Amino acid sequence: MDFGFSEDQTLLQQTVRDFLEKECTPDAIRALWDRETGRSSELWAQLSAIGLPALLVPETYGGLGLDERDAVLALEETGRFALAEPIVTTAIVAAPLLCHLADTEHAAFAASWLERIAAGDARVAVASANQPLVSDAHVANLLLLSKGDRLYAANPDQVQLTPQPANDQSQRLFSVDWDAEKTLCLASGEDGLSLQAEMLDRGAFGCAAQLLGVADRLIEMGALYASQRKQFGVPVGSFQAVKHRLANAKVDLEYGRSIVHRSAHSVFTNSPSRSVDVSSAKGFIGEAARFAAGESLQVHGAIGYTYEQDLHIWMKRAWSLDLAFGSGAWHRARVGDALMDGGLSAPHFGYEPRDL
Repeated sequence: MDFGFSEDQTLLQQTVRDFLEKECTPDAIRALWDRETGRSSELWAQLSAIGLPALLVPETYGGLGLDERDAVLALEETGRFALAEPIVTTAIVAAPLLCHLADTEHAAFAASWLERIAAGDARVAVASANQPLVSDAHVANLLLLSKGDRLYAANPDQVQLTPQPANDQSQRLFSVDWDAEKTLCLASGEDGLSLQAEMLDRGAFGCAAQLLGVADRLIEMGALYASQRKQFGVPVGSFQAVKHRLANAKVDLEYGRSIVHRSAHSVFTNSPSRSVDVSSAKGFIGEAARFAAGESLQVHGAIGYTYEQDLHIWMKRAWSLDLAFGSGAWHRARVGDALMDGGLSAPHFGYEPRDL
């Protein structure tokens, strides 16, 4: 069996990398911090032109008709360049959930929004039961909201947003107040719980894929600095203690890569072990990215603490992505509970891991 990626998949990854290398530079990221929204409609239009929001939208609705195995490499590149636009919530979470509604009474609603996502005319924010703060709700054209066993859809004028502080200048977080009776209920009961569970798993998978790129960039930045900074007349990277720091971070990254790729396959096939596979990936690669951030900071030394250094951009992305769609501790506890219960079946979205 061939576990490698196809030429088309790697070509998509390279296309995304080439684009972001030009358009999502550290200077461009810093420039967005000064905007009230922290987001760029122009950049979103460009991302739509290369097909990122439309990755999982079926061709019937104007999308690319790809799957999670195709998307995982592209998502890694968005992490490598610290892209903060809501690609995960729009392309990886919302689009597939809307596809599930194609055979329900909400088929017309779903089709309309899938077409808008594919055309680059819509960004989607999602609020899950274990994620009280909603990212990018202020620029969302549609919000998917959970309450009890029900999943709702709301327009921006149906919610009240309260900005919340974030340690990542690229992140925009909000608490959302809304009246369920004034919004559209998309699913309830077992169907609602199932969609909520998928929302969580898809969001966690997307963040895990981005964390691959974040960790890789952090290690790359540490290695580059170690090759340029000299002490006692030689690059500090020639010292064994420095080499070991970055080598340990690289080992964790490469080990986590296969776990994240496995989770992409599990989400695509809706495997019975989907939730456990996703939690394994999110818990491990989140810890690996935070470790890479710490090791890269140690290699940089005191200059790594300065605001002018770009290192903190990726460090903060590692921290914020690690917490999105369930913290590493939450996901590790979910894996532990599944193992202790003697099975790998996916637990319901709303459950609480024991002893957490």
